[in-house]
Amino acid sequence: MIALVQRVNRCTVSVDSSPVSTIGPGLLILLGVHRDDSEDDLKLLARKCAGLRIFTDDQDRMNRSVADIGGEILVVSQFTLFGDVKRGLRPYFGDAADPDMADDLYERFMTELSGYGLPVKGGVFGAHMHVELINDGPVTIPIDTRSMK
Repeated sequence: MIALVQRVNRCTVSVDSSPVSTIGPGLLILLGVHRDDSEDDLKLLARKCAGLRIFTDDQDRMNRSVADIGGEILVVSQFTLFGDVKRGLRPYFGDAADPDMADDLYERFMTELSGYGLPVKGGVFGAHMHVELINDGPVTIPIDTRSMK
């Protein structure tokens, strides 16, 4: 799994010009599910995201997690994180999980995050979404579970 984690002041996901999820300060997680991902990947990634210390403390150091600041999380499924452009200019998405598997792991990832006592919202799996965000910092951290095994 790949998560592109962004520290945000606020974020809204809309489908057909209608907002479906909105958060205030917290994390926007763009989530890519690989065809070989498992329960272990989602648990590892959820633990990392829940504990990621990228919010500033009183000394202006990144020392606080989303829970420490009372923040929220918005997770958006994004298979394009597995776009491979080694050959040509059109991305190859063959390493992304098939939609049924990806949807299942996406939902289970959000449930796992919620288990850390965090307010978690999601986009609409498979929909064409507009994601509006105010990136705070900007701070953007990529996390790939395949590099942690």
